[in-house]
Amino acid sequence: MTAAAGSAGRMLVPLLLCALLASSGAYVLDDSDGLGREFDGIGAVSGGGATSRLLVNYPEPCRSEILDYLFKPNFGASLHILKVEIGGDGQTTDGTEPSHMHYALDENYFRGYEWWLMKEAKKRNPHIILIGLPWSFPGWLGKGFNWPYVNTKLTAYYVVSWILGAKHYHELDIDYIGIWNERSFDTSYIKVLRKMLDSQGLQRVKIIASDNLWEPISSSMLHDPELLKVIDVIGAHYPGTRVSQHAKLTEKKLWSSEDFSTLNGDVGAGCWGRILNQNYVNGNMTSTIAWNLVASYYEELPFGRCGLMTAQEPWSGHYVVESPIWVSAHTAQFTQPGWYYLKTVGHLERGGSYVALTDGLGNLTIIIETMSHKHSKCIRPFLPFYNVSAQLATFTLKGSFGEIPELQMWYTKLGKPSERVLFKQLDSLWLPDCNGTFTLELQEDELITLTTLTTGRKGSYPLPPKSRPFPRVYTDNFSVDYPFFSEAPNFADQTGVFEYYMNPEDPGEHRFTLRQVLNQRPITWAADASSPISIIGDYQWTNLTVSCDVYIENPEKGGVFIAGRVNKGGLLVRVAQGVFFWIFTNGLYRVTGDLGGWIIYSSGYVEVTAKKWYTLTLTIEMMKWRFGEVT
Repeated sequence: MTAAAGSAGRMLVPLLLCALLASSGAYVLDDSDGLGREFDGIGAVSGGGATSRLLVNYPEPCRSEILDYLFKPNFGASLHILKVEIGGDGQTTDGTEPSHMHYALDENYFRGYEWWLMKEAKKRNPHIILIGLPWSFPGWLGKGFNWPYVNTKLTAYYVVSWILGAKHYHELDIDYIGIWNERSFDTSYIKVLRKMLDSQGLQRVKIIASDNLWEPISSSMLHDPELLKVIDVIGAHYPGTRVSQHAKLTEKKLWSSEDFSTLNGDVGAGCWGRILNQNYVNGNMTSTIAWNLVASYYEELPFGRCGLMTAQEPWSGHYVVESPIWVSAHTAQFTQPGWYYLKTVGHLERGGSYVALTDGLGNLTIIIETMSHKHSKCIRPFLPFYNVSAQLATFTLKGSFGEIPELQMWYTKLGKPSERVLFKQLDSLWLPDCNGTFTLELQEDELITLTTLTTGRKGSYPLPPKSRPFPRVYTDNFSVDYPFFSEAPNFADQTGVFEYYMNPEDPGEHRFTLRQVLNQRPITWAADASSPISIIGDYQWTNLTVSCDVYIENPEKGGVFIAGRVNKGGLLVRVAQGVFFWIFTNGLYRVTGDLGGWIIYSSGYVEVTAKKWYTLTLTIEMMKWRFGEVT
C-alpha cells in the first residue's frame, strides 16, 4: 500500500511503518452481526425566524447558485432535509413570517417565501424530505390567550390546512410535522392532530415531538400508550450529542431536530463536523438538522452569520460559501436517508470519532473526524474539555466489506488558516493486497470521508459579485401589479406583517402600497414589540433622512412612525432604541429615543386625521434630528 500524495499532506502510511510513528488504534468495520439504526438524513432549518428573508431578493444567477450549493446533489452541502417555519405572524428570532391564515376565514397559500424555497429545493433534489413546524400562531387561535391549545381541534385544523395547501397549490408533499417549537406540548393536541391528519388522507405525514428537550416528552410517551403510538420521532434541540434514558426506552427514532446555530467560520464548521458524527456515536441520533440553512438576514440581528452559508447582500449579489457547506458534503454527498449505520462505530483512542454507513447493496461510507475542543465549540450547550492529538488509526473491513477493492478519499483540514483545506479529493485508497486493512495518519481538526461512491464533487461557480454596503439612496413606491412575493424587497418585518397592497379606490400615486395587515397580537414565541415595525438599510448609518408617505386606517387609536438609527431587532426588538418620529390620530406627535416610547425627546400637537395620506420626514445628523410633516 502506498502513501497518498497531495497538498493535504500524507494521509495513509504503509503498515510496516506504523510501529515507527506511534501506537495505532485498531477499529473493525463489520456487518456480520447485522446493522445499526437507519440513517434519516442531514438537513437545515429555514425560519425560526425569517432567516431566509433576503435570499428571495437576490438577482439571478446568484440566487440559483446559492440554492445549488445548498440542495443540488453531489455539488455542495447536498442536504437531505429542509425544515421550514409555518409562519404564524410573530417574531421568532430574526423576524416575523406571515401566516397562511391571518384570520379565521382568511386563507392564502402564497404568502412569504417558504413555499418558494421548498419548491426550489425539490426542483434540485426531488427526494428531499420536507418538515413543517410552527413557532408562533395567529392570535385568533388563542381566543384571547397566548396559548395555541385553547381549542385543539381548531389548531390542528390550522396546521393540517397548511399541509393540504402545500399539496394543492404547490404540489409539495410534507413528510413530517412538528408541534410547537421549544415550547410546551399538549398531549391531547398531538392525538387530535394525528386523527385529523388521518381523516384528511395524510397517513403518510409523520409527527415529530416535541422540538425542545428529551424530557418531559419521552416520559410522557412511556406513560401514555396512545401518545407513544402517534409520535414517530422524538426531536430534541441542542442535545450536546447525548440522549436521555427514557428517550432510548421509547424505541422511537431519535433526532437532533435543531442544532449548530454557531458562527459559520471554521470553529462553526468544526462544531458541525463533530456533532454530525457524535450525535450518533454518543446518542444514536439518526438525523441532525442545522439552524439555520442560510444566513440571509441583516447580520446585526441576533445570531448573525449562523447559517451553513452567508447570503445577506441581495443589493450586491455577494454571497459566501462558508466551510460548514463542505463539512456537510462529507456526510450528505456519500449517504442517503434509508442507508444504515454499522454497529461498529465509536471514538478514536486519541480523540475524535468515526461512523460508517451502508446502503445494503455493497456501498460503504466512512466518516472520521478529529475536531479539537478549541476549534469545535458550538454556541450551545457547554462542551466539556477533551483532548485530541495526532494518532495512527488502523481500520479493518470485514463481513460483506472485506472484498472492497478501492475507497475514494475526501479531506478537510480546519484550524490554522495556513493549513486550511476544504473538501479536497485525494488519491484513492487501494485495498486488494491489504486484507481490507489500512492505516491513517490523523492530525487535529481533520475530517475524512472514505467511500465506495464515485459521485462526489466539489461544485463551483465563478466568484460572486464583490460585497457592497446597502445603497446610500434607496426608494420604493411598491408599484408591482402582480408581486411574486407578498413582502417588498429588503424590508425585514420584526413585529407585525407588512404586505403589498393594491388599493383599487385610489387611482393616484397611492394605488400601490405596503400595508401592515395584522389587527390582533399573535400567539407569541418571543417578545414581540407593542408596535409593528419593519427594518431596512445599513446598521452603520448615522447621518440620514427617512421620508415616507403614511396612511392611518384606525380613526380611534391609530398611529404610525418612521425611525432611523434603530439599534436592535429580532428577539430584542422590544427594547430597540434610535430616533422615532410618531403621529397619532388624536393629533399628538412625539419624537422618542426608543420603540417603547419611554424616552421622549419632543412632543406636541399637529392636525392629523385618519384615512388621509401624509408625508413624514425625519433627518438625523450626528446627535441632532429634525422632523417635518407634509399634507
